Amino acid sequence: MLPEPLRPPPGVALPFEFVRRAGRRAFISGHGPQNADGSLAAPLGKLGRELRVEQGYAAARLTALSILGSLKRALCELDRVAAWGRVFGMVNSAPGFNRQPSVINGFSDLILELYGQEAGAHSRSAVGLAELPFDIPVEIEAEVELSA
Repeated sequence: MLPEPLRPPPGVALPFEFVRRAGRRAFISGHGPQNADGSLAAPLGKLGRELRVEQGYAAARLTALSILGSLKRALCELDRVAAWGRVFGMVNSAPGFNRQPSVINGFSDLILELYGQEAGAHSRSAVGLAELPFDIPVEIEAEVELSA
C-alpha cells in the first residue's frame, strides 16, 4: 500500500512540487519515510547513534514507497516509469558512521524487486549528512524516464 500525500509537521510550508515532469523525465524531490496516512514514520534519529543499519534499511524501503506514492499521484499510473535513472540517497549520520550504502540498499532493493534489472537499474549516491529535516533517518531524491 502506498502512503497518502505527506503531512508535514504543523507550521511547515513545502512550496515545491514533489514530482516535476519535463518531457520524458520526472524529477523527484527529496522524500523521507512515511506511514500509510502520510505522517512521518518513526523511528527518527541518526544512524550509528539512535538507529541501527537494519532500521535505516527499513526507512529507505518506506522512502521508496513514499516516492512511488508521489509518482502515482503525478503520473496516474506507475507503468509510465520506463526506467530509473539517478538516485541520491542521504543518511542522517552520527560522526563515524560510514555504512550509508547499506542503508540506501533498502531503497535500491525494493525498486529492483518491483521494476526488474532492466528498468529498475539506476545510478546512485549514498552520502552521510549531519542533519536531515525533522530528524528523519533517510532522504532520497531521484530521476526517472517516462514512457512515451
